Amino acid sequence: MPERVIKTFDVKRLEILDESGTADESLMPPIEEGDIRRIYELMTLSRIFDERALSLQREGRIGTYPSILGQEAAQVGSAFALEKTDWVFPSFRETGMYVTMGYPLHLLFQYWAGDERGVVSPEGLNIVPVSVSVGTHIPHAVGAAMAARYRRDRIAVVAYFGDGGTSKGDFHEGFNFAGVFRPPVVFICQNNQWAISVPRSAQTGAKTLAQKGIAAGLECLQVDGNDLIAMRTAMDYAIKRARHGHGGMVIEAVTYRLSDHTTADDARRYRPDDEVKAAWEREPVRRMKAYLASLNAWTDEEEDAWKAECAKRIDAEVNAYLETKSQPVTAMFDYTYADVPADLAAQRAEAIAADKAAH
Repeated sequence: MPERVIKTFDVKRLEILDESGTADESLMPPIEEGDIRRIYELMTLSRIFDERALSLQREGRIGTYPSILGQEAAQVGSAFALEKTDWVFPSFRETGMYVTMGYPLHLLFQYWAGDERGVVSPEGLNIVPVSVSVGTHIPHAVGAAMAARYRRDRIAVVAYFGDGGTSKGDFHEGFNFAGVFRPPVVFICQNNQWAISVPRSAQTGAKTLAQKGIAAGLECLQVDGNDLIAMRTAMDYAIKRARHGHGGMVIEAVTYRLSDHTTADDARRYRPDDEVKAAWEREPVRRMKAYLASLNAWTDEEEDAWKAECAKRIDAEVNAYLETKSQPVTAMFDYTYADVPADLAAQRAEAIAADKAAH
């Protein structure tokens, strides 16, 4: 059968800092040294928060927690390009985004302790509650972006999700709407190579995850997700593009989850030791520190001082969380229905009586 090519596609990849922290100067964007230092500080703060959260979970002070170890650059680098007026739809592994956006960190500890008040964004931040159910928030993000377009709001909407999210129907439905209606939405796929115990190779035959947006009519880019400068550059482009009415964009941030999927997981059961060891050689914090040192923009003394400041700040946030009063037992009933069904009202009365008896 005779064939003719009607359309060809490609997926470009952006990487600026190599694994040793050496920059490709031909690709370096105009970033002030102060901003570079700031995003490195935020990445370090994110890692220290993550370490403390893991400790609190082991102590029984918070519940199951998903570590972001190794993914700090993908989150901080992308969130640094956002404005407070933008809307963010996170999955469950976006601590670095929260840190960068200035979210009160004690609220994150509160949420991971099982108190949903921890994800009620304070005034001035447009971050919707965490989506633990994989991929279900993607159509919601597109809907918010469509609303922004109808209202002619000059904002961007961002949805974060993992490689596992690209295997969900919600992902394809959201992408299809974004391609058709061209709302100001940016999709950040953190490809950390593992969806719990399922490797990326077992999820899809696609050569890249970014290319999944091509069929929907979205602009796509793969980025070295461990390269803080590349992530910041790609996101800055995507956000400006969205705000100026040029439609949605997909950024596949290729990174690696150095920790377990959550504290309920043991990744040693399914990941080869050599693979994890090699991933540590590509991790983002050490890479960025090396780049700053090459500019004489960061010293070991500054590193030690900043880590001490971070630890002090996290201590204060932990104390604020621990001092938060628990909700009354009625809270689990009061915000579910506008008109409470009779059976739920009966359960509420039983819970109140049991609580009084216990105290």
